[in-house]
Amino acid sequence: MSRQNCYTCFRPQNQCYCSHIREVDTGVKFVFLMHPWEAYKQRTGTGRLTALSLEDSEIIVGKSFDSNRRYRELLEDESCFPVVLYPGEGALTADEFGSRYGDEFHGPDSQTVRTGRKLLVFLVDATWVMARKMVHHTPSLQTLPRLSFSASYRSRFQIKKQPASFCLSTIESTYYLIREMQEAGLCRQDVSVDHLMDVFDRLNEFQMESERLGRAAGSAAGQSISPESNIKKGRLPKEPAPSES
Repeated sequence: MSRQNCYTCFRPQNQCYCSHIREVDTGVKFVFLMHPWEAYKQRTGTGRLTALSLEDSEIIVGKSFDSNRRYRELLEDESCFPVVLYPGEGALTADEFGSRYGDEFHGPDSQTVRTGRKLLVFLVDATWVMARKMVHHTPSLQTLPRLSFSASYRSRFQIKKQPASFCLSTIESTYYLIREMQEAGLCRQDVSVDHLMDVFDRLNEFQMESERLGRAAGSAAGQSISPESNIKKGRLPKEPAPSES
């Protein structure tokens, strides 16, 4: 019998996280440019869980986006101010961004955040190697103001080794960005996004328990089962393309 999957979070039904997801409105639109590997094959990706947790967010799947109709619509929407979360030369902290582009917005309020253009944040959801290629093959992303963090953070990922200590999962990156934007007055300050990390902790706990049970089963059968085999088994149901986890 084939394994049934949840068509909301795309997890196997016995691993569904939907009951732990709570959608909140930060007053900012988040768009996740997701590599196909993250969308359809990565078992520990957090981009979809992040999108499900944020009101007015969406996912666009692809490897380059300048020819993607939905991406172009968002980029050319005059009611939005597009930026990209991507480190590097010229990247601004939330405070620096507010100081430099403050004239694009009007004073924040508790309901709409800004009464002018709405902040639109693109996040590249892929491994670092893939992300660099995606940005390289999407020249318009290179022209957008870049956001980065003012503080240094370490990933809480326990089931997946990050390429460097400063590398964060998509859900962690989004969480810390929103917190810094709240402090800078760029998004709603009257909402909590702590549930993002609650969902992330739940993912870690479940996968670690799955690995423990897999090792126990392998030991009982007299064979070794690698933790990775439990994470990578199975496939996500493919959705129509409308983006490390």
